[in-house]
Amino acid sequence: MEFSELIRTGRAQAELLRGPGVPPLRGTLCVTGHHLLLSSGPQATPDLWLLLLRSVDSIEKRVAGDSGTITLRCKDLRVLQLDIEGVEATLDIARSIEALSSLESVITSYPFFYRPKGLRLGDAWHFHPPEHYYKRIAREVLLRSSQPLTGPQKRRCAEDEELLRAVLAAARPGAQGFIVDTRSAQTAKQARMTGGGTESKAAYPGWKRLHRPLERGRPLQESFVRLMEACGDLEQSMDRWLSRLEGCRWLAHVKEALSTACLAAQGMEREGACILVHGTEGTDSTLLVTSLAQLILDPLSRTMAGFQELVEREWIQAGHPFQLRCAHSAFSHARPKHEAPTFLLFLDCVWQLGRQFPLSLEFGEGLLLALFEHAYASPFGTFLCNSEKERCLCEVRTRTHSLWSGLNQPKEQRKLRNPLYVLNPLAIWPSVEPQSLRLWQGLFLRWTRPPEHSEVAWEKVWQIVTEKEKTEGSQPMVSASEPQP
Repeated sequence: MEFSELIRTGRAQAELLRGPGVPPLRGTLCVTGHHLLLSSGPQATPDLWLLLLRSVDSIEKRVAGDSGTITLRCKDLRVLQLDIEGVEATLDIARSIEALSSLESVITSYPFFYRPKGLRLGDAWHFHPPEHYYKRIAREVLLRSSQPLTGPQKRRCAEDEELLRAVLAAARPGAQGFIVDTRSAQTAKQARMTGGGTESKAAYPGWKRLHRPLERGRPLQESFVRLMEACGDLEQSMDRWLSRLEGCRWLAHVKEALSTACLAAQGMEREGACILVHGTEGTDSTLLVTSLAQLILDPLSRTMAGFQELVEREWIQAGHPFQLRCAHSAFSHARPKHEAPTFLLFLDCVWQLGRQFPLSLEFGEGLLLALFEHAYASPFGTFLCNSEKERCLCEVRTRTHSLWSGLNQPKEQRKLRNPLYVLNPLAIWPSVEPQSLRLWQGLFLRWTRPPEHSEVAWEKVWQIVTEKEKTEGSQPMVSASEPQP
């Protein structure tokens, strides 16, 4: 298939409205295989506007008289309006965007064509081997898995039982193990009818099972959708806004995720227990809990490099199905059951940690926003596919660039790091009380509302530190040296 077959109209005159406080841009709109481009003219290179078509979540079109309007709602939560001259051109461009933004073949996606200057194929794919991490934390026993396949006949697995016995035997004398099941007891019981289930107490002596249900799948996606509907209503009263914010239950999901992660971390840190976390498939809420527990306990996971390693190890290599979960964001009219913003929920929880402990994370909000955007639509191949097996079959590591190679460029690092970072060797225990959790306005409201005073102040701090470094010719104010394990 050639991309040209899907482009009904290559160009048209258009005006772009990008949101409140941003001046409109008028010029020639061009459709390519992977992008929309709008330029004011041949001498207006700085005003060139570029949109990766994969980032389009939904399209609405309407025509009136001899012109039309296309509204693009994007996966990064932007809402864009294109006013286009000509009814036929409007309809053809809309159809072209619809076709090109929903290509199913991975190898036709933009990362397989993206060749930025200064980066080489293969760079940074080897930066985060999990073996280094496992050697460093050999005495921090945190395991994750899918559910045991006991089924209605209550089958047993000798290998699983031996593994968990060995875990306790290798720990300190008298160590106890906790199995944190991220499903309710009723859901785990019902799973037996389809071959799943949970561990038998008699078969796993020394292990105690705890149920801490976390929402996944469609309920989590619907919560995200309702949150964005509330955020997009600029005319509602404060009472109405607070009611809708509570009703969407997004902050309740944040609270439940952080609470469960604290439970797992507390078991290891304060009781010396071994922890096994599992859900249904072990690729969603399981990863959410283990990732947050490591951030709470491990100071190296809170560094720039350590956090990248954590995302690579706990989400990408562990098989979170990004291609399925992030096929759409909050605006698509389709509601497939496999879509869910689990990774976004993780990023929100990390933002809450950074807000409550503003000196303890070497990275800032900019890195979290970048990861959100790239998880849904990216020129890099890091978040492509649903598993390591699929990435291997598609030759992602040899034919696309790693996101980490792009983010670790010096000019990018200065925008992503926390200028006030101070290495904190202690665990950080977040508060999950309602007054301690805040809506992540820097993400959910960044395209519709002016920044908060705190965000403006934070940006000013970053500028001051940056200018200080320039004038003194010094290295970054704090070095992220590694503590001894």
